[in-house]
Amino acid sequence: MRTRHDDPPVPEDISPRDLDRGARAELKTLTKENSDFVAAHLLMAARLLDTDPELAHQHALSAARKGGRIGVVRESLAITAYTVGDFALALRELRTFRRISGSNDQLPLMVDSERGVGRPDRALELGRSVPREELSPTVQVALAIAMSGARLDLGQPEVALAELEIPQLDPDTAYAYSPPLFRAYAEVLQELGREEEAQRWSRRAEVAEEALAPADDDVVEIEDAGIEDEGDDEGVDAESLELESGTDAETASESDDAEIGAAGAEADADIEAEATEGDVDEAPDAADGTESGAAGEAAGLEYGSSDEVEPDDAADHGEPGTAPVAEAIPDAGEAPAEADPESDRIPNESDAQEGR
Repeated sequence: MRTRHDDPPVPEDISPRDLDRGARAELKTLTKENSDFVAAHLLMAARLLDTDPELAHQHALSAARKGGRIGVVRESLAITAYTVGDFALALRELRTFRRISGSNDQLPLMVDSERGVGRPDRALELGRSVPREELSPTVQVALAIAMSGARLDLGQPEVALAELEIPQLDPDTAYAYSPPLFRAYAEVLQELGREEEAQRWSRRAEVAEEALAPADDDVVEIEDAGIEDEGDDEGVDAESLELESGTDAETASESDDAEIGAAGAEADADIEAEATEGDVDEAPDAADGTESGAAGEAAGLEYGSSDEVEPDDAADHGEPGTAPVAEAIPDAGEAPAEADPESDRIPNESDAQEGR
């Protein structure tokens, strides 16, 4: 017997064509009726995520009923589930999104969701399963914060500090990802009793936020005479420590996975059943300006590195559910597909070489 889900109402001012172009390309594998239905609920989920996360989650569930085989839909459902604290559902949906899209952009959220279900060891295994150099700088930072939180869960503050000592921890330059990274570093320093250093890094986080707030640039130089370094902060190199080897969380014991999957197995069956009814075999139509084929497949890869939560929301990385979120839920304010899909991503040398 299917679980009953009442679709929340959608205001008349919501138009499916307001959805981000890349997401619309993915939805073209659905019938026109189901595509419009899913688009409307995705837009509502994006609109309500910050102000009414519970209602946003209901909209994401509605979208998944008709578009359960679409990567961006499952990613959006994962984000709303994470936001309302349903880490088991978030983890399961993130695994599905990863399988559909092949993207690792939501790896930090997966790690933090493992923490949320009480498995910091598995969180660390999962975080180590992907080479850092394969991730964008923004995702690397979010992953470092989640990994540091898992270390704190295990009572390892020294190693938690080492997890944050990554190249992006630059005290002199503020990137879009710098405030939450600086603040997380300050918290661990405080945990270790290094109060003066903690205060300096907290101040750096504030200065970075102030410097970034009025500017559209992704990077600004920090000049603050009130912050003085007394030499390099001491820390522990996480890579130099002996870390227990283990399998990826997705290939762990069936009993552990059953614990996550059992609670939502019936809901997943509903999603698959409803999604099957909405599928069509027609190829994507490029008539409305969207690319077909590879572009539609790539759409799921674009969303994972868009916006982050506000730094204040990500500050307390000692608790799961507060890691920086690479939001997937597209809305009308996002750039079209031909624009830069990672507007908050920090430029690096490889980007310059690729002509970005």
